[in-house]
Amino acid sequence: MPRDVSIPKELGAVRQDLLDAALRVLREDGALHLTLRRVADAAGISTMGIYTCFGGRAGLLEAIYRYGFSLLHEAMTTSVNGHGDPLVRIMAVAHGYRKFALSDPALYALMFERPLPDFDPSPEQRHDALALTFTLLTSATSVAAEAGLIRSSDPVRAAYLVWATIHGIVSIELTCSLRSPLPGWFLNSREEGERVLADGVNALLSGLA
Repeated sequence: MPRDVSIPKELGAVRQDLLDAALRVLREDGALHLTLRRVADAAGISTMGIYTCFGGRAGLLEAIYRYGFSLLHEAMTTSVNGHGDPLVRIMAVAHGYRKFALSDPALYALMFERPLPDFDPSPEQRHDALALTFTLLTSATSVAAEAGLIRSSDPVRAAYLVWATIHGIVSIELTCSLRSPLPGWFLNSREEGERVLADGVNALLSGLA
């Protein structure tokens, strides 16, 4: 029988249970199945618990969205750690981004696409979420510009160009991975996908230099 949230000190644990259940539903069944009933059943909690913890379905989706960016930040930070050269750090960000996307495509889609037409995070939420990860690139491009490794009067714009390259290549690879292999195409293996990403980012950095 689904349990209810009865006392305030339970809220933290129930909130995490619901978030974990929502992520399971998203990853196993897809975004379209992120209904209150489906998530509540997966967590073994009454639907009222979702209203209590998140204010409703929109609040739950926003929590998933924010959590996704925290995971992306963790993946990118882990990839960057130990690298001092700014161009190497930029490439490490790219590989961390790709690793996250390929390991959690359903969550990645919820973060960057519109699998649910009725879910569109506010500009403020998107700004906060992107700031959590985009700053890893802007710091690297700023140092690279100061060192003369790239020529850019606006390191933030340079970081955006790098991100657009990374995001575009990774998103295309994800799309290709959902279809039958295309022999001879550039993204017909994980290894080739990694090479294409490296080539694309290096080509952009060479242009900026």
